Amino acid sequence: MKNVKKLVEVSRPDKRPVIFISNFDVFVDLPGSLKGANLSRNFEVIDEVLQQAIDGDVKEIENLCSVVARKLLDRHEYADRTEVLMNSQFMVKRETPVSHTSCHEVVKVHARAVARRTFRDPIVRKSIGAEVTGMTACPCAQDIMKERAISVLQNLEIPKEKIDAFLAEVPMATHNQRGRGVLCIEIDDDQHVKLEKIIRILKESMSSSIFELLKRGDESYVVLSAHKNPRFVEDCVREIAKKVLAEFKDLPGDSLITIMQTNEESIHQHDAYAERQATMAELYVELNGEHS
Repeated sequence: MKNVKKLVEVSRPDKRPVIFISNFDVFVDLPGSLKGANLSRNFEVIDEVLQQAIDGDVKEIENLCSVVARKLLDRHEYADRTEVLMNSQFMVKRETPVSHTSCHEVVKVHARAVARRTFRDPIVRKSIGAEVTGMTACPCAQDIMKERAISVLQNLEIPKEKIDAFLAEVPMATHNQRGRGVLCIEIDDDQHVKLEKIIRILKESMSSSIFELLKRGDESYVVLSAHKNPRFVEDCVREIAKKVLAEFKDLPGDSLITIMQTNEESIHQHDAYAERQATMAELYVELNGEHS
């Protein structure tokens, strides 16, 4: 069953509930002895779990799919495996960096859970992820412009120390991209990853965050920040991986990390793209140079 549209409301202690506009895909393994699955049970389970989220019994969006997957096994006694996918839009309230103007940003949220029946309790593997939009500045073009600026300033007989001081304060022009970063973390059901941390990692791994509304001071700050922090698409993926290791260092080594970065080029017709999928253990070895 695919494309089940639901409004998901998750209560939070001492805070307003979080609202997600969500699409659910629900899959149940069907044995050869049956002609079809009882689809009404899928709707019943989703509605039941969503009500639990409203009531506070399911406290985190990260756990929603795993609870649905478990209950589907209970309702479909003939099934050995169930799978639940949720794609949502999450509205994040933000504040611009200089004028502190309030604005909103839409973040795409992805969650998945697979439950497998065993002789004991079901084995559940779940994942939570997000897609965040930001801004990147190209380091290559910036180096070209820096060389050009140095040549012009030298021809004007500007002293080297003044050239260096100027370039340290005012970064050179370059072309920009709108970047889309994706981070998804797959873990066992007894582990927990905060969605807010995933979103923050993605934002901090590009050259700069972007905002729907910018005053002049905000715009200057965003552009300057991006050009002081130029990054290739590969740099964004590396930075996400480093931050995942630092933020989620207590996750088991078999936790699966998927990172994708797409940068929409401004001076080319193509997009730049990089990705990396690895376990936490593999990332640790790669980034720390350890082979033990």
